[in-house]
This record gives sequence, C-alpha cells and structure tokens, in this order.
Amino acid sequence: MPRRTAIYPGSFDPLTNGHLAIINRGLKVFDRLIVAVANNPQKSPLFTAEERMALISEAVGDDPRVEVDSFNALLVDYVRSKGVYTVIRGLRAVSDFEYEFQLANMNRKLLPEFEAVFVMTGEDYFFVSAQLVREVATFGGDVSGLVPPNVAEGLRRKLGTPGRR
Repeated sequence: MPRRTAIYPGSFDPLTNGHLAIINRGLKVFDRLIVAVANNPQKSPLFTAEERMALISEAVGDDPRVEVDSFNALLVDYVRSKGVYTVIRGLRAVSDFEYEFQLANMNRKLLPEFEAVFVMTGEDYFFVSAQLVREVATFGGDVSGLVPPNVAEGLRRKLGTPGRR
C-alpha cells in the first residue's frame, strides 16, 4: 500500500502551537508530512531558515513520520521536486480561506497535479499567528501558551527578553 504524503509549507517564524496542531491533525490523514520552511529572501524573518528547521525538529521530536525541510523557490517547483503534490494548509478565519483559495488555484494553474487540503485550526489557536507571537515576545510578553517550550526559549534568546511568567 503506498504511503500518503503531504507537504505542510509555511514560514514558521516562529512555529506556534497552532502549527503543531495542524501537523498532528495532518498525521491523522497522511502517513507522512514534510514540514517545509519557506525561505523568502524578500522577507526579513526573525529566525534563519536553519534555526526555524531546528526549532520545528525539536518540537516534533523524533517522529519518523515528519520530515523537516526548507525551500526558496515557488511552492509548485518544490512540490514537483519532492514528487509530492498534496499540500496541507491551516485555516484560522474567513480571510485565510480567501487568500489560501486564491493561492491554491494559482498553484493548480501552474501545476495541474497540485492539490490543497485545508484543515480548520482548532478553537484554541484560531487567534494565534506567528506575527502576533513575535510582536508579543518582542515586548517581553508571555508567549508560553502559544508556542512550544523550545520556541519560547528561542524567542527569549533571540530577542534578549526575559519573558513574563
């Protein structure tokens, strides 16, 4: 029986508990997930692609069903290079759906084999975004309930903030 694999692409700057929830839910549908860190040179991420990959790997542990990788090309080119044409995306709100719907259709236009699977974010994380986490952490706010412990520590080190308890 062939293994069902999907790619979960994103910037993951930083990885949040919402991202982890999507990974865990994705593993209920797929046998294997490739968590692919997008390395967009036009953006100024807080963490390097290598740092984000390390944080993700540490957070998911040694689960053999999860591969962590990075890419710096069009998603359709990355998908083609991996031979995996199904992408999983998390949706938090209607605005996410509108953007992801456009993106999925553009990707399908560029690569007809492309398929997007949308997973609704759980009610515990629908308000969490990496951008908001970075903003709260920058000002020393407590993000411990929003990100895995290793990411909270990484944010404290990177930002030089003590964090609040």
